[in-house]
Amino acid sequence: MNAAANTTPIITVRRLGANEAAASVQALAEVLIDCVHGGASVSFMAPLPQNKALAFWRGVAEGVAQGERVLLVAEDAAEGIVGTVQLITAMPDNQPHRADVAKMLVHRKARRRGVAQRLMAALDDAARSEGKSVLVLDTVTGGDAERLYERAGWQRVGAVPRYALMPDGAFCGTTFFFKQL
Repeated sequence: MNAAANTTPIITVRRLGANEAAASVQALAEVLIDCVHGGASVSFMAPLPQNKALAFWRGVAEGVAQGERVLLVAEDAAEGIVGTVQLITAMPDNQPHRADVAKMLVHRKARRRGVAQRLMAALDDAARSEGKSVLVLDTVTGGDAERLYERAGWQRVGAVPRYALMPDGAFCGTTFFFKQL
């Protein structure tokens, strides 16, 4: 077997500025649609129409332009954007040190390659650079992401049963986590 055939594509993680975020809306929408159609409970129901996914990412790009959020992407040279996560930095006046983590998404074709771990490490760095010391997120109770966050040093706060819906309409619980940087 050829050694080159065994190599895993190199994943790079980077922060997108406002112009890059706007230019990446289509690729980000493809990742979101794939995740929703794969069963991820990330605020959308299946089937997720492309126009709705595009509208969501246009809003994110606007938030990046206004300095309200940080957008990170994971890319591989052959496939383009394969994952993303956001840091929502626009907080109330009494919480300038805090940020929310949103939309940790990895395309199904890129899973089990360390993409999510790389995104979370880059997210910690981005939060520090934004002066944030407390991060908060929520995820589906019992899902793979719970283990990912625990391995990354996040602390479980608690779970709320029947908090949201899965893309197929079934109820799911949500577990809340925090991390002190």
